[in-house]
Amino acid sequence: MSALKLAIVGGGSTYTPELIDGFARLRDTLPVGELVLIDPAADRLELIAGLARRIFARQGHGAVVTTTTDVAAGVDGADAVLLQLRVGGQAARNEDETWPLECGCVGQETTGAGGLAKALRTVPVVLDIAEQVRRANPAAWIVDFTNPVGIVTRALQTAGHRAVGLCNVAIGFQRKFAAHLGVAPELVRLDHVGLNHLTWERGVTLLDSPGAATGREVLPELLAGHGEEIAADLHLPVGVVRRLGVVPSYYLRYFYQHDVVVQELKEKGSRAAEVAAIERQLLEMYADPALDTKPELLGKRGGAFYSEAAVQLIAALLGTDGNTGVQVVNTRNDGILPFLPDDAVIEVPAEVDAAGVRPLPQRPVEPLYAGLIANVTAYEHLALDAALRGGRDRVFDALLAHPLIGQLDRAEQLTDRLIAHNRAHLGWA
Repeated sequence: MSALKLAIVGGGSTYTPELIDGFARLRDTLPVGELVLIDPAADRLELIAGLARRIFARQGHGAVVTTTTDVAAGVDGADAVLLQLRVGGQAARNEDETWPLECGCVGQETTGAGGLAKALRTVPVVLDIAEQVRRANPAAWIVDFTNPVGIVTRALQTAGHRAVGLCNVAIGFQRKFAAHLGVAPELVRLDHVGLNHLTWERGVTLLDSPGAATGREVLPELLAGHGEEIAADLHLPVGVVRRLGVVPSYYLRYFYQHDVVVQELKEKGSRAAEVAAIERQLLEMYADPALDTKPELLGKRGGAFYSEAAVQLIAALLGTDGNTGVQVVNTRNDGILPFLPDDAVIEVPAEVDAAGVRPLPQRPVEPLYAGLIANVTAYEHLALDAALRGGRDRVFDALLAHPLIGQLDRAEQLTDRLIAHNRAHLGWA
């Protein structure tokens, strides 16, 4: 197949070299000929582009790297457009992680009140970008990494864009389980179900061979032999994980141990402050003309295995050399989870190929998980409505519906703080 053109909106992110490294290493899977980095921060763009060119050159990869601040120009002719935005930067994230704590709620950038604030800032910007993509290049796939992925993907799909969302939680579990089993990751298939950042691994199949339809269930032996390590990664009691017989996403700790987490966050400070410090160091490293690999420090920035997941997904969507496969993605429900609306966005394994994304049928979801999934889906519906139409009442309704809030006085306090801290990003405010 001829070389592909990819565009990254948010290409000035310090995270971009992680993607570049994956594109360079996995060229046989995804033959990239041109990569366009798009970002309003022109100074950051050139810094990241310089390192990207050196990474490609070190690996003998011939991809051409260009930059632009113009979305329409950058996506013209692209086969796929990757979205990785942070509206308001780490400063806004720091606020998302702090003011909810004043009301006794988790301060986190994708969960609870902080996650709603990020959605309200992000959805209008993403939809504007997607419209520019549609006008300039309607055939391009949009792959969304931008959090909150579920709400952003729902906004894109509701507006009729050719979009799919991607998160690294599933591939992270796949890699960890494979390491515990001493096998290649391609031999591990997950029974992964839920919403973005609200998922459970209900089963783990060790395949007879890569891509095989047959294998054996190994989750019980993983929990028996490696339960302590798995639970430690989740910061949950091992007894609880073993009793449930599933592996929750680490984001479930915000629900299962909410008050404990709130106290921890009050004592330790924000993750945004940590990431901002890491980013400052990374930018200094990226400016070194001798640097031609992604720094080890980048691993502390977050997003492990994103590049591998992105390569697999884009290769399947574009049908490069017949690449297809099953991958965990965020996509429209359409009856897969019958207790949710069809237009809800769920995170499940799906068949992905040049014809599109088709989520696989799921066995009935146990009430312990289905109840929380339904509750958060209702919140996400209200959150998207608030992001699209604005208004204090809509923000309040979304907060009241969230299972981590759900109290009138707390929702009132959080609404006032959210609007006060995000007024510059909310046109209606």
